[in-house]
Amino acid sequence: MSKRDYYDVLGVQRSAEASEIKSAYRKLAIKYHPDRNPGNQEAEDKFKEAAEAYEVLSNPEKRQRYDQFGHAGNSASGGFGGGGMNMEDIFSQFGDVFGGGNPFESFFGGGGGSSRGGRRVQRGSNLRIKVKLTLEEIAKGVEKKVKVNKQVQCGTCDGTGAKDKSSYHTCKTCGGSGAVRRVTNTILGQMQTTSTCPTCNGEGVEVTAKCTTCKGDGLVRGEETISINIPAGVSEGMQLSMGGKGNAAPRGGVPGDLIILVEEVPHESLKRDGINVIYDLYVNFPDAALGTSVEIPTIDGKAKIKIEPGTQAGKILRLKGKGLPEVNSYHKGDQLVYVNVWTPKVVSKEEKELLEKLKGSSNFKPQPGRSEKSFFERIREYFE
Repeated sequence: MSKRDYYDVLGVQRSAEASEIKSAYRKLAIKYHPDRNPGNQEAEDKFKEAAEAYEVLSNPEKRQRYDQFGHAGNSASGGFGGGGMNMEDIFSQFGDVFGGGNPFESFFGGGGGSSRGGRRVQRGSNLRIKVKLTLEEIAKGVEKKVKVNKQVQCGTCDGTGAKDKSSYHTCKTCGGSGAVRRVTNTILGQMQTTSTCPTCNGEGVEVTAKCTTCKGDGLVRGEETISINIPAGVSEGMQLSMGGKGNAAPRGGVPGDLIILVEEVPHESLKRDGINVIYDLYVNFPDAALGTSVEIPTIDGKAKIKIEPGTQAGKILRLKGKGLPEVNSYHKGDQLVYVNVWTPKVVSKEEKELLEKLKGSSNFKPQPGRSEKSFFERIREYFE
């Protein structure tokens, strides 16, 4: 099923300011929050959909890619952008929309059914890699498998950073919520404030003895083979993002993103110009005058084209639809063939004598509108 337009999801115009986008997401998040709609799968789906839309539209770079390329620029189906967000991602990333702490506490009177409460979930850092693509791969799209060296969860302690299970327990100060609440009596009545737990720094757990493998970090260096689905039509310098494929975070936190920078490998014969490709074709005098058929390279392989009699240097031949596709579109560019008439740099004595003899011929001089066929026929007959 195709994804809905992110602007439609949030109910804002494409020209909406950041504050409008934030406000629209806040309203939807409150409306469809799981604590307000327990057991309602449809509400949970809409909650995730709104968070995914906000994750893209609240980020200037991701929003620019989305405006230009649609879902292909931040494609969830291809593994890019905000797709695949789980509830942990949403609660950890967008708490600032509601002013910190437990983002929904002030609306639902405490965490309700949510086990997260005000617990601070750490986020792993993003990784950046370059992926080299040939023109043929760009034309059709490609799946690339790359080995990424990054931080992964420690296998000894399962990312907890603790020496053993007895060394890893719920924080006694905050009871695992990651936040402490204080009630103050004022002239307006009792006021409740929430702040990060000073004992566990908001994580909700305490580690009394560190893991000897990771030294308590919960992370070690590791290697992961990742499959990247590159959509057709990408270009040099374009960045794609795979959510959750960056560095891992300790104690079950949210992994960072993997940022993929596209790098084009130059083609031996073809040059790229946007969605068009260019090929420089060189023909000799006789072929340009008399016409011929030549085989040229294209992205899809070899193609035979006809050179009409009397073709002039600088003529551009167009092969419709033989270029590159636009990202997230069915439109394709063309292949442009630039005709160059080749002039020999070195001629034999016999050839020079012939050319000197023909130099005075009227057919040898440029005369727009007149055919030079007879001249080139004589040249061809001589060399044959």
